[in-house]
Amino acid sequence: MPSTPALRDLVTLLDRRYDPRTADSWDRVGLVCGDPDEPVERVMFAVDPVAVVVDEAIDEGVQMLVTHHPLFLSGVHGVPASTFKGRVVHRLVRAGIGLLAAHTNADNARPGVSDAIAAALGVKRTDPLEPLAVETDPVDKFVVYVPLAETQAMIDAMSEAGAGRIGEYDRAAFFTEGTGTFRPLAGANPTIGAVGNVEQVAESMLQMVAPRGRRQHVVAALRSAHPYEEPAFEVIPVADAPTGRGGGRVGDLPEPMTLASFADLVARALPATAQGVRVAGDAQRGVRRVAICGGSGDSMLGAATASGADVYVTSDLRHHRASEHLEGGGCALIDVAHWAAEWMWLPQAARLLQADAAQAGFSMSTTVSTTVTDPWSFHVGRSTDAR
Repeated sequence: MPSTPALRDLVTLLDRRYDPRTADSWDRVGLVCGDPDEPVERVMFAVDPVAVVVDEAIDEGVQMLVTHHPLFLSGVHGVPASTFKGRVVHRLVRAGIGLLAAHTNADNARPGVSDAIAAALGVKRTDPLEPLAVETDPVDKFVVYVPLAETQAMIDAMSEAGAGRIGEYDRAAFFTEGTGTFRPLAGANPTIGAVGNVEQVAESMLQMVAPRGRRQHVVAALRSAHPYEEPAFEVIPVADAPTGRGGGRVGDLPEPMTLASFADLVARALPATAQGVRVAGDAQRGVRRVAICGGSGDSMLGAATASGADVYVTSDLRHHRASEHLEGGGCALIDVAHWAAEWMWLPQAARLLQADAAQAGFSMSTTVSTTVTDPWSFHVGRSTDAR
């Protein structure tokens, strides 16, 4: 029967999806407040940890609030309720609601924030605009030669020490049968055979991988579980491989369209805001390859152009950076409200947590905040729609 997860269980599942180690160095992600041992039956996802979202969370009866934006990005020496952020913490604690932030670690994840936007726009076959430079956990491959009858016991021992975990699978191993040969010398105490005799033994060549940080533990487990006095094994560092993680995404539309039509698609796909959708470029230019960055993305303007994109969808583009980009022959630009772009991640993250919890044997539910926390409430003035 499924059980109710504790807060710590859901933090573990979220950290597995949105590894805190992949967050940018300046960021502050993870659990902000909450008792790790408290049960959680319902989780809400929102963009901003602000008072109106806390109101909604309390009204919804959730025990955990996951926000994209952190509550604290710089150090504090106290959280008195006389301050805005202090009030948020006090109200959450009094209501028994844990708060967790998944920010740039959710941007860099796959699937992450920009993947959610890409899916809503129909952009396929995406790659990161700025791939993470290296794998978070360097990996070793262990190759050990063990008697056939001891193969499964060796897999168990190495798995318990941290080997054999690949994505959402554990105890992953490959073995093949062969023949091992050796001759014990004077002073040896062989498990099989006798000193001075050449022996041949039916063995498995067993291969497993493990994070490099677990090397010492895996080797110790291997030696302890192996029946031989001197086990034969190798430890081989594995080269870093692309993970698909990183900032932004770039991919292709199923069919080309004009910039004006694509801008209309963006406006329909994202939540409505006072800002709407701003476009820089010839309305009739063709668009097929699309670069995307959820949140503030002018730091990736160069990467968007280098990717061969026809248009770059992001938020918070600054005047001079955008102007210089266009003057330098860069791709067309679509600037959308920061909140609207990042809201697209919430349903995806809620769905994934629900699935991960069910797979782990937990019974809980998720909900997505419907509160608009975009700071801009209206705009006035005439449009210069060039279409």
